[in-house]
Amino acid sequence: MFRTLRRALCVAAALLLPLAGVQSARADVAAEAAGGGYWHTSGRQILDAAGQPVRIAGINWFGFETANHVVHGLWARDYKSMIDQMKSLGYNTIRMPYSDDILKPGTMPDSINTDGKNTDLRGLTSLQVLDRIVAYAGQSGLKIVLDRHRPDAAGQSALWYTASVPESTWITNLKALATRYKGNSTVVGIDLHNEPHDPACWGCGDTSRDWRLAAQRAGNAVLSANPELLIMVEGVQSYNGTNGWWGGNLMGVAQYPVQLDVPNRLVYSAHDYATSVAQQSWFSDPSFPANMPGIWDKYWGYIFKQNIAPVWLGEFGTTLQPSVDQKWLAELVKYLRSTSAYGADSFHWTFWSWNPNSGDTGGILKDDWQTVDTAKDGYLASIKAPGFDAGGPGPGGPGDPGGGNATCTAAYTVGSDWGGGFNAEVKVTNAGNVPLKSWKVTWTWSGSQKVTNMWNASHTQSGATVTAVNAAHNGSVPVGGSVSFGLGGAPGGGAVPSVSCTAA
Repeated sequence: MFRTLRRALCVAAALLLPLAGVQSARADVAAEAAGGGYWHTSGRQILDAAGQPVRIAGINWFGFETANHVVHGLWARDYKSMIDQMKSLGYNTIRMPYSDDILKPGTMPDSINTDGKNTDLRGLTSLQVLDRIVAYAGQSGLKIVLDRHRPDAAGQSALWYTASVPESTWITNLKALATRYKGNSTVVGIDLHNEPHDPACWGCGDTSRDWRLAAQRAGNAVLSANPELLIMVEGVQSYNGTNGWWGGNLMGVAQYPVQLDVPNRLVYSAHDYATSVAQQSWFSDPSFPANMPGIWDKYWGYIFKQNIAPVWLGEFGTTLQPSVDQKWLAELVKYLRSTSAYGADSFHWTFWSWNPNSGDTGGILKDDWQTVDTAKDGYLASIKAPGFDAGGPGPGGPGDPGGGNATCTAAYTVGSDWGGGFNAEVKVTNAGNVPLKSWKVTWTWSGSQKVTNMWNASHTQSGATVTAVNAAHNGSVPVGGSVSFGLGGAPGGGAVPSVSCTAA
């Protein structure tokens, strides 16, 4: 009901008080080591293989579910640079929508520029491209949740099956993906089906419509193939006459919880949007936006508050143009709980979307597929979370018989200079043979320039000398990988300084 416009345009374009006795985790506790291996749940938290709490703080990168059969934007950029940029901005997880079409033998991607970029994707099938993205994301310390978004590229379906894609195909393909990535803990979970909506029901007992029963069947099938995966189960649209966003109504969980054969694998997922997607009654309530926490409590937040299971806001987004949307997003970010105050004892989230070509939300990237919408990204700053251990061999392991050598280089580029001020970007690259744990960049200006603001790094300035140190989320850099930070300064007109980089 609410989402056909956004999906059509995409195809055409080719958290609450803590429980008593639960101590809030802090963002800086064991941040470097968090996220290793497969994950499991404990109450409302997600824990890594070592039992440390982690927070999904990520982004949706869509396209595999469309007629392109591959993530969008590869006509403009290399996929590795996209993932590097996601990491540098503080996103630690990618939700990757797909349709069952990519599981058909020989399905090939469309609209990939392999002329000087994406050269290693030339001639690969859609699934093989997905393999490359998973591999690089893991090397970079990002996790991936696979999202069965549609039965086929034609469009979203209300139920998990259609006449052309029966339930048996859905389950077979879910198991195939679980098997394909078994042993690769970069893929930590599967979102079973995107946005079930009317006539889908929750707990009604009709096996042709009861999404809760279907999620149990599919979830258990996935776990039979790989019992380590998290199973993400979205809500429906309507429950007992109460209507909501597609996939956003989890009211039925209280009476009819999903029951899986493997314990501690279930994560409930909701979607929530602003007026740029559709109007809802609560936006015109005189008490808006103060009424919103109560709305979220009713539809999905109570699951977290009552320590039933983790809750992941798998999609939320807006063009951020109407003032009501700005108030909505500010209130929602506050509800999701800041990482500095609550650490991983928080709601999980993946923002919609990385892509600029989502018709009724836009993206974190602007239309050039390069420039960051800093206003939109800035709303999310307080709920971002540290990245995870990069995959691959560690120091002294296979491929590194001679031990570690942590070194880095930095490149300083002026993006704009208007005389009275300027913006610059500094790209830090791991030039050694072991992953970086942290880095520091230093330069000295030739004039009277001062840093006026800096993002994705912290800084000190003594006279003309500036020292920038990584933020919590981008200190870890895989071998050959890069991260970036930006700054504003005044006055403008200065020469580009020489920069040095120190690694640890």
